[in-house]
Amino acid sequence: MASPSRCVFPFIFMLFLVGCSSRSLYPLPNRRHNGNRQPLQTFRPYNIAHRGSNGEIPEETTAAYKRAIEEGTDFIETDILASKDGVLISFHDVYLDDTTDIAEHEEFINRKRTYEVQGSNFTGYFVVDFTLKELKSLRVKQRYPFRDQQYNGKFSIITFEEFISIALDADRIVGIYPEMKNPVFINQRVKWPDGKKFEDKFVEILKKYRYRGSYMSKEWLKQPAFIQSFAPTSLLYISNQTDLPKILLIDDVNMPTQDTNQGASFVILMLRKHYDYLCLSHIGKSLQTNILILSKNISWGLDRGRIHWLPHLTIICENLLILLPEHMPVIFRCIRTLSATRTSSYTSTSVKIHTKNSITG
Repeated sequence: MASPSRCVFPFIFMLFLVGCSSRSLYPLPNRRHNGNRQPLQTFRPYNIAHRGSNGEIPEETTAAYKRAIEEGTDFIETDILASKDGVLISFHDVYLDDTTDIAEHEEFINRKRTYEVQGSNFTGYFVVDFTLKELKSLRVKQRYPFRDQQYNGKFSIITFEEFISIALDADRIVGIYPEMKNPVFINQRVKWPDGKKFEDKFVEILKKYRYRGSYMSKEWLKQPAFIQSFAPTSLLYISNQTDLPKILLIDDVNMPTQDTNQGASFVILMLRKHYDYLCLSHIGKSLQTNILILSKNISWGLDRGRIHWLPHLTIICENLLILLPEHMPVIFRCIRTLSATRTSSYTSTSVKIHTKNSITG
């Protein structure tokens, strides 16, 4: 009679072989797709889900991004910060007060701090004072009371890698649109063991998931991505690390840039000599042939409107209820600036301005 061990061993060996040949228990993003997903559309302006479908579901959560994909977005947009232990997260504010239930967590009552952020002092609970595990214990809520409140407290903060997984696991090609948020503040407060910077870690994750290629290249169309920042020096810093298109965000003209507290405002950056330096030197190809974004604060305090410049000079104004007359001088000043840097073949291109609720030719 055969011993029990001799009978069990072949059975375990067969399970091992079957396990090796089957799909992994925790598949990497996009593992389930066979490469035949519907491609990114390029025949019209891109639909970019700013912080996900945040009118319905709390911003920058898995559910908000999945809902946006269901609703047909081409790109999902996020803001990247870092936790105390150096994990990159998808979250808009450097403080947690406005969009999480941090105030309900008595165990964190002693974490309140006052920090200088872009030249102003803020008091609250900051992401850089919490580990990823602690951040994951919080729940996200809607930023504004007029938005749907039924999903408050149901979702957690997600990491940059989890954000990427949402795009790569979609049943069609969905691009990503991450922003390096407040890089100076993050580099001051978070230190990585290898001596690298926030910007290095940001690019490393993009490379890990094979995001590469210049705008509209074959590599880029497989996994589309734009890198955005209000900090021009951060874009300059990564210019030799990745050829992905880079987008310089322009805030209200009197605002200082996110990487200088010396009063260097965005209006100074748009002076011809500085613009040419950014265009032709480092950020270069992105501004010259791909995209420039101009952000304009809206007077009645809604979300910031973002004007996306595509190669054919199409403008998409997100979160604007109405394109007001005072916006037009800013728009056309940028059109003249861009046209001056382009070849003559671009100067006759028509301009279309798209807003959320209206389209003007």
